[in-house]
Amino acid sequence: MQRRRIAVAAAVVVAGGAAVAFTLPSMAGTTPSTKAAQPRASGYSAQILAAMQRDLGLDGDQATARLQRSKWASRVSAKLSAQTGTGFGGAWLATDGSTLKIAVTDPDAQQAVRAAGAVPVLVERSEQSLVKAKEKLDSVRSEASGVTGWYVDVATNKLVVVAKPGEQASAKRLARTAGVAAGTYSVVTSTASPKPLFDVRGADPYFIRVDGGTARCSIGFSVEGGFVTAGHCGGVGSTTSGFNQQAQGTVRASTFPGNADMGFVEVNGNWTPRPVVNDFAGNELPVAGNTEAPVGAAVCRSGSTTGTRCGTILAKNQTVVYPEGAVTGLTRTNVCAEGGDSGGPWLSGDQAQGMTSGGSGDCTVGGETFFQPVNEILAAENLTLVTTGGGEGNGGGGTAEPSEPPASEPPAEQPPAEQPAGDCADQAVQRTGQLPRARTAQAQPEGGSFRANAGRQTACLTATAEGADFDLVLQRLTSRGFRTVASATGEGDKELTFNGRAGTYRYVVVASAGSGAYTLGFTTP
Repeated sequence: MQRRRIAVAAAVVVAGGAAVAFTLPSMAGTTPSTKAAQPRASGYSAQILAAMQRDLGLDGDQATARLQRSKWASRVSAKLSAQTGTGFGGAWLATDGSTLKIAVTDPDAQQAVRAAGAVPVLVERSEQSLVKAKEKLDSVRSEASGVTGWYVDVATNKLVVVAKPGEQASAKRLARTAGVAAGTYSVVTSTASPKPLFDVRGADPYFIRVDGGTARCSIGFSVEGGFVTAGHCGGVGSTTSGFNQQAQGTVRASTFPGNADMGFVEVNGNWTPRPVVNDFAGNELPVAGNTEAPVGAAVCRSGSTTGTRCGTILAKNQTVVYPEGAVTGLTRTNVCAEGGDSGGPWLSGDQAQGMTSGGSGDCTVGGETFFQPVNEILAAENLTLVTTGGGEGNGGGGTAEPSEPPASEPPAEQPPAEQPAGDCADQAVQRTGQLPRARTAQAQPEGGSFRANAGRQTACLTATAEGADFDLVLQRLTSRGFRTVASATGEGDKELTFNGRAGTYRYVVVASAGSGAYTLGFTTP
């Protein structure tokens, strides 16, 4: 039987009752033909650059420069996050799309920021402390009356609570209930009422059965074995069909509302996941990797209702209060979208960013749209992004992860490092610590975590006390908490190398024998 090609496409919803959304895969000989987007000398598709020109007012050279700057900013901010540890206050591109600003709480860290080519901003609160304040609000989200969401604004170094007009008192009351300290947050008002972006249209082709009706959503990105999309597009066990009404797959993972709006559909053997996005103008845009773009970066999305639209990332890790319930961890943008665009893909150049969740407004008057970061579901479900292999951030994962041992217990031994990490003195980040006794552990940097792009991470560990033997563990943050992805055990100094996807990581130093001081060096992609 002929295998259908899954192109990342977006579609509309056809629902009876509850609304949701799904996609248009392509099938040779039965759908309008699409062609690979023609790359410019810059390596970016002409279609993406044209969309950026229309929506952002940038010519081809300016758009190319902005996308390249975003990749550079992503690398630099990841390294400085690791280097400054708990003193990291966040990173963002200024309105010019070129100036990278890095917030730090330690005046001594400003020189490292300048040396990396960024502009330091001295702030009072670290990003981790603001995230903890946001998590307090997340814990009382069921009481969020008169409030449409909240997020960490790294540029103002505060938690921002978004209230409906006339509901500022409700926002402050919610903050007090959560125990968020005054001065840590600010309240803004907005008339926007975010909602999942689906549409009800009779007689349209159906793709998924939902609550006795039929719904059509958008494929986000192809992964090995299927595709990722929005969680509100269907619950676990729901079956999907292609545009040709032939069986396509089954929803194997779905989260909505709550900690995410993400889903994974496993396809049958008749469908082949492909590393492309349908721009609904007869072209296929390449997906080369999944390097996460920073706040302030340009971003574009594709949807069957409104085609390809571009704008800017405004905030990350935002909690959005939908009519169905609050969803945490979304990214806010000023890109427009409309009903039927749900679940569709977001790209920064050729790098996968996420899947459309919801928003407000439309593409006539404008509005704001939220997307679910793609890296979260890749990590949570151990999925591998299907890519062209032609760009940074390639490799959505693929490393199997064992269950995580408690940080205070020695982890199960992991596969040996691929190659030596090299001299510890050559590592970009240096940290020291002390373990008081055997079978205790300490997280680094400084009890916190760091962001890393996809690629090769190296580390080495030296225990300086006589008779001490310490092991080194690398863990990645998933929706189920930190999970061990690599470790170095045995006698003597430890060296570790790991190739993995972008995400939030931490090192854990475990005293397998003895006690005393240690030195840890590590380098991020």
